[in-house]
Amino acid sequence: MERRKVPFTLRLKGLLRSRTLLDIGKFLLVTLGFIFLIVQGTRALGYHWQWYRVPRYLFVYTEEGFATGPLMQGLFVTFRITAVGLVLAFTIGLATALFRMSSSFTAHALARIYLELIRNTPLLIQLFFIYFVLSPIFEINAFTSAVLALSIFEGAYISEILRSGILSVPRGQWEAAHSSGLNTYEVYRFVILPQALRHILPPLTSQAISLIKDSALVSTIAIYDLTMQGQAIVAETFLAFEIWFTVAAIYLVITLSLSTIVHVMEKRTGSSTA
Repeated sequence: MERRKVPFTLRLKGLLRSRTLLDIGKFLLVTLGFIFLIVQGTRALGYHWQWYRVPRYLFVYTEEGFATGPLMQGLFVTFRITAVGLVLAFTIGLATALFRMSSSFTAHALARIYLELIRNTPLLIQLFFIYFVLSPIFEINAFTSAVLALSIFEGAYISEILRSGILSVPRGQWEAAHSSGLNTYEVYRFVILPQALRHILPPLTSQAISLIKDSALVSTIAIYDLTMQGQAIVAETFLAFEIWFTVAAIYLVITLSLSTIVHVMEKRTGSSTA
């Protein structure tokens, strides 16, 4: 009896499904192995897990209902710093990218000096310089110092992302926009930047995630963000493993959520990812 041939597309889907299940299985095995090693290591140290004490640092129940605990309060501070810093970093990055593409020698030189200075010095040193040197002179508070440091640092990298995206737009688009009677602002606003956004969305997402992670450094200047709240709780309760695992999990949820949202946006806008 002659066997019925399975269509190639069905075989391919079956192969991909089996590979996906295999990858998930490997991931779960590695995760379980990692958890096993941690549990064994903490047992050797004589550490007793106390996860039941963690929820009170996320949410607390009062007579008025649920209220945020210190970790969630720190998370809101992290969100504020990240949101303001991202808007300011994008503004700085866009201005720097336009300066670099300008025919003005002064503008090009200023942009180049800024990029070389910021990208070749550590973020922590820049944060300390703004907080300990500039803030007493200009009477800047800790929150503003943190936002400025993060914005200036991330803006240097965003500027190169924006510049590469702008340069990726075909020259014909520029010529067509100018021949339509649009001025320079309108050319960028309605023609160039919308097209460039499709190419720069993936690297911009990576930079936004970097900003979220780099915001943990603001704890070094006594801003009670998520990391600083975690340090304070550990110093008070000695729940080092539980609290730092919780803090890491919160950061992971934020970054994965951001990546998922942008992935959906990429599909809708037709952006290509590597």
